[in-house]
Amino acid sequence: MNPIDVKLAERQKQNNPVRVALIGAGQMGTEIVSTVGEMAGMEVDVVVDIDRERALNGYQHSKKKRKGVFTEDIDKARSALQSGSQVATTDYRIATRLPEIEAVIDATGSTETGAKVSLDCFDHKKHVVMMNVECDITIGPILRQMADNAGVVYTLAAGDEPAAIIELYRFVHALGFTVVAAGKGKNNPLDIYATPESVAEKARARKMNPSMLCEFVDGSKTAVEMAAVSNATGLLPDIPGMHGATSTVDTLKSVYCPKKDGGVLDNIGIVDFAIGVHPGVFLVFTTDNQRLKEALIQRDMGDGPYYQLFRPYHLCSIEVPLTVAQAVFYGESSGHPLPVMSSECITIAKRDLTSGEVLDGIGGTCYRGSIERFTVARQEGYLPLGLAKGCILKTSVKKDTVLRYSEVEIIGQSVLLQLRRIQDRLYSET
Repeated sequence: MNPIDVKLAERQKQNNPVRVALIGAGQMGTEIVSTVGEMAGMEVDVVVDIDRERALNGYQHSKKKRKGVFTEDIDKARSALQSGSQVATTDYRIATRLPEIEAVIDATGSTETGAKVSLDCFDHKKHVVMMNVECDITIGPILRQMADNAGVVYTLAAGDEPAAIIELYRFVHALGFTVVAAGKGKNNPLDIYATPESVAEKARARKMNPSMLCEFVDGSKTAVEMAAVSNATGLLPDIPGMHGATSTVDTLKSVYCPKKDGGVLDNIGIVDFAIGVHPGVFLVFTTDNQRLKEALIQRDMGDGPYYQLFRPYHLCSIEVPLTVAQAVFYGESSGHPLPVMSSECITIAKRDLTSGEVLDGIGGTCYRGSIERFTVARQEGYLPLGLAKGCILKTSVKKDTVLRYSEVEIIGQSVLLQLRRIQDRLYSET
């Protein structure tokens, strides 16, 4: 079977490129379009965004930019594609329902949008590349099952840290080694009380949305990403919130090992993050096979008993087209959740919250995300991070308190909420 680059070249030669739709034309989305513009055998034919101008400008930096047609009508969109034009729209259903499209990339960051887009993709036999990790950690297991039932692929995106970590995990797990710890690097300690206002100046300097930057700074994004890894591998957080120990690349294997051997861990088979090794992802492993220990020494992996792999980069959206090709050509994912969740992203108050208050979104002023074992979160009735936005508090909650389902009123009957309820009933048995 030919590798991805050869298969892409074949599709180019046949004038039959992999046809992709993108939903969400922000920084990440436009980078995807630009990358595909450099590639053989793949085309982004539809760009969707809630803002008409952003949708139209989604192709701006692509070398494959063609005539752009804005439409909300699927028949007009199909005619545009057949005439060689690219389509821009604000209606995600154009992306999910055009027969020519093989894969849809969700780069929206909206959990509710992720749920709706995925369902429509499955109904119309499209592969789903889920950059929307917040959606994955909320309803990933049921989305993966529905994709299987539809005969398509549901996958996390290459380039994001979860997929990069899963790549290391699959390598080590396939070789039969024991995984001790897997995680990501972070460049500075968390500020768990950060708000969009407190990070606004840094956000302007980095040309980022302040709420998006706040999600990184307050630790919510790290919790989301490591929950995705946990749910895809079965690895667990060693303690609530993870250790987040300080390390260097050279000391990862001596920090993320059991306490009896000088490390920070009470258990092995865990997910975590390390302060001071950004950018990059890591995995620590071990073996009790003496012959393999000798072989690892000969390969300059150290004297053991713990060994580490470190991937010093993850190119985010730039790598995403490889996941598209992997799904289309081989029917494989870059990472997907197991049927039963291992970890939950829980919701913790950043400040004192009052009864009747409406919770804002991730990266806001009301709450932050943290990680807990799913069995504990379910037993305690903790509110999943992905469901918190828009909830109304039924009681006052003190700063640093974990919010519970019983303390909030969830407004409306969203697709996301309904899928989560079904998932909890069908796929949460241990």
